[in-house]
This record gives sequence, structure tokens and C-alpha cells, in this order.
Amino acid sequence: MGCFCLPFVRLLYTLVIILPCFFNTVICINHETPSLLPPLIPELLHFADQRLSLIYPIIQSFKNIITSDPLGITKTWVGADICNYKGFYCDKPPDNVTATAIASIDFNGFQLSAPTLDGFIDQLPDLALFHANSNKFSGIISPKIANLQYLYELDISNNNFFGPFPLEVLTMNSLSFLDIRYNSFTGSVPPEIFEQTLDVLFLNNNNFIQKLPDNLGATPALYLTLANNKFIGPIPKSIGSASSTLVEALLLNNLLTGCIPYELGFLRDATVIDAGNNLLTGPLPCSLGCLDKIEQLNFAENFLYGRVPEVLCELGNLANLSLSNNYFTEAGIACRKLIKKGVLDIRNNCIHDLADQRSVEECANKTPKSCLHPETFSLIPCKAPPKSKRKSAPYSAAPKQRF
Repeated sequence: MGCFCLPFVRLLYTLVIILPCFFNTVICINHETPSLLPPLIPELLHFADQRLSLIYPIIQSFKNIITSDPLGITKTWVGADICNYKGFYCDKPPDNVTATAIASIDFNGFQLSAPTLDGFIDQLPDLALFHANSNKFSGIISPKIANLQYLYELDISNNNFFGPFPLEVLTMNSLSFLDIRYNSFTGSVPPEIFEQTLDVLFLNNNNFIQKLPDNLGATPALYLTLANNKFIGPIPKSIGSASSTLVEALLLNNLLTGCIPYELGFLRDATVIDAGNNLLTGPLPCSLGCLDKIEQLNFAENFLYGRVPEVLCELGNLANLSLSNNYFTEAGIACRKLIKKGVLDIRNNCIHDLADQRSVEECANKTPKSCLHPETFSLIPCKAPPKSKRKSAPYSAAPKQRF
């Protein structure tokens, strides 16, 4: 009986285990140590260009550290057709117009989570644009990013990055768009950033703590946003030097002190200036009457006092002039017209023939602080601007998915 069983068992093993390996197309699997198919490697894939084959492992490595992908973005990051991966865009690199490379990455709103971008974007040598607004990326910015010679737009806003200001961007001469708002960067902002050839500089909603650099006005930026940090000290007089470029300057919700500089009125092309919710004092300079393109002007929540300049209220493009929660004591005919139109908000001041003002006692107990060079506050360094009406522009400091 025993001699019969052993050959039978061997025959059964051959029929069940061995023969399927010859008659089927499936791979034979050891029943004791199961194994998975090995992942595809670049040598087994056909790429449109060698440059794409070189970055394929980089993308796959980054994919492996992504801890959350609620929209299923990375499911498209499969195979050799990298140019059709969601969020990746190909183009001809500047150094070889016959080649194909990843030129742009747009992860805006993808809600991806990863502990770092180190080893990813800094390893993409042809990258020109990187936008990653509204994700959950964290860590610090790798110094290696400075090696990206073509990168001219960097947007890592609305994420969880931390650490000091990424100094590596100071050496990136091609950079024209820098948006690091809504993160947790700390420390100081290097003055050199205001001399870099940027069109857009968004630093708002971080934890920067410092005096505003004296060279602030050296910036060629069209859009400058420093709001919601802890900047201290006065608004530098040099801001007037940005008169030929600056369109929006957002300084709200900081700890700025001192008087509003006369030079602020030099920003003839500005449409939005917001310095609300600071610790500014003194009267409004009449030079603000030269802001003939201004549409939104906010100095609410400060310690300003005196008369609201009529020349300011006569500006033709004003859509919103907010001076609430200060200590102004006079408003002329033109300003009262703006109040009726809903353009001027002057609630909670000390103009007691108007509604919704501070009490007489509160106004009497407020001792105004004097300003240096008081003679400049009555100067108007321009002719009376023409009156016109123009639709108000959107507010750049508000959270948004894409600039």
C-alpha cells in the first residue's frame, strides 16, 4: 500500500503544479514563496525622448512618498507617456528644440500630501514653471532648486512648508514669479529679494518678523504682497521709487508703525494699496491725491488722525476707500459724497456730526503723535488728476487657486 501511494503523489504533483507551466501563458509561481511581477523599468518602456526616460524614476520615486491623493491624480502617472501624466506638461527645451522635456508642472488644487519636494523638482533640469497651490506639501525648500536654470515661475503657496526664507531663490536670475504665501516660513526676508527682477512677489501669511528693509522700493514687482506677517517699523520712503512698476502693494495686518510717507503718493500706477490693521499714525499726506489710478485704498484699523484730504476723495477711480477705526476729525464735501455713495467707510472715527463715531471721551483721551517733516503732508506733487470711472480690480491678497 505504501509503495503505491508515493508514485501516485508524484504524479499528482506533476499534473497540478508542473504541467500548467508548459501549457499556459501565466508565469509559474512557487507555492511556498509567492512573488509579485517586478515593476517596469525604463529599459522596458518606450519613451518619446531620452530626457523623459531619465526623469521617469524621479517621478515614480516622488509618487511613492505621496501619503494622500484624494483626487486620484497619481493613478495617471503610469507608463512611458509622461507628457500625459496629470499635472505634467512637455515642451521643447531651450537648449535643444528637437528634444521633448517636462517644462511645466501644475499641481494647483490637487490636494496631494508629501513630506518633502526634495529630490523631485530639483532633479528636473528643464523645468520652467512649478505651481503647487493648495496641497499639503511640507518640509524645507532644497538648495538644489537653484540649479534649475530655466525656472521662472515658482508657486508653492497654500502648503505646509516651514523654515527660513528660501535663500536659494536669490541666485535664480530667471525667476520672475515667486509665491510662497500661506505657509509657515519664519525669520527675516533678505533685502536682496527686493532687488531681484521679479514681476510678482507674494510673501503674505507666513511668520516673517523684521523691520521692512529700506530698499523696499527697489523692487520692480508689479504685485507686492507682504500682508499677514509681523513686519515692524515704518513704511520706507523708498517705496516711492517703485512708481513706474508697482500696481498692488498689500501691507495689511502687520505691526507697522510711524507715519505714512509722503512718497507713497508717487505710485501713480497703483490700483490697490492696503496698509490696514497696523499701528500707523499721523495725518494722511495730500500726496495721496496723486494716486489717479487707485481703486482700492485701505488704512482702516490704525491710529491716523486729522482731516481726510479732499484731494484724495476727489480721485475719479476710487471704488473703496476704507478709513474706519481711526481718529479722523474732519471730512469735507467731496469725502461726504463718497460716504453717501458707499465708497468711503469712515465709521468709528471722531467726526461727531456723522453716524457711528467714537465717543467724545474716547477721542479726547487720544494724544496724537507727531510726524517728522510735517510740511510734506500738505504738498501735492502732481496736477489734479482727471476724473473717470473704472471697474474695480480683484484683490490679490485674497486666497485663490491660481494667480
